[in-house]
Amino acid sequence: MAGAVREKAAAGREERGGGAGPGSPPGGRRPGGDRGRRLRLPGRRVLISVLLTVVVLGGFSGWALYGSHWLRVEQVTVSGTDVLGAEEVLDAARISEDVPMATVDPDAVEARLAAELPRIDTVDVDRTWPHRIEVRVTERQPAVLLREGESFVEVDDGGVRFATVRTPPRNVPIVEMQVAESPSLDRFGRQRLRESAVRVAGALSESVRRDTRTVLVRSYDSVTLELTGGRTVLWGSAERGAAKSKALAAVMKAERDARYFDVSVPSAPAVSSS
Repeated sequence: MAGAVREKAAAGREERGGGAGPGSPPGGRRPGGDRGRRLRLPGRRVLISVLLTVVVLGGFSGWALYGSHWLRVEQVTVSGTDVLGAEEVLDAARISEDVPMATVDPDAVEARLAAELPRIDTVDVDRTWPHRIEVRVTERQPAVLLREGESFVEVDDGGVRFATVRTPPRNVPIVEMQVAESPSLDRFGRQRLRESAVRVAGALSESVRRDTRTVLVRSYDSVTLELTGGRTVLWGSAERGAAKSKALAAVMKAERDARYFDVSVPSAPAVSSS
């Protein structure tokens, strides 16, 4: 009789628990059942809808960038020019109007300008959406002038020869080479001696450079500056330019009536009134 009671009780538990065996969770749920439902992949219709949306947006973006009239070049501006004209820069840039903004390659335009206009030191080309291209240039400034026949070659403080002009710009010293009898010519060569003159001019303060009329090179160790007012500066070699410039500024301030300055040894500068 007791055995029959136990069999009925076990049958009741199986009906209530859905046949779960010992150790099964309440209600007969399998471990991870909820997780399986949470990770269910979206249906095919959802995937097709998302794919169509991406295709439509991509096509619209491409059309807006390349096919529409919304994002096309309507204006090209140039700033930073001094000697160069804006039209000269525009001609070299070769940026057509009414073309898609996205087709303008700023790097290519910058490279083209640098190659065709050596006077340009730096250039930045930016697309200003939706319709404008901005070209900003910085021109090279001449540190010295080199005579070539009846013309003058402009050279910046980096030694770059960037332009030939018939009329020399104001306040830029002219390099005079008197090295025909100097042993330095055989040892260093004319080009290196000219480069030393450029280095000397590059070391001058702005005020002294404006007053310098000639950078006279007699040898590698003998560079002389001829200034306005009949003043002369013995600079020596191009070495220690910063120290010599500082020494020259100090003695010029202390001896305002002096006409001759020797800063070839910057730690012991000398001056003279004659």
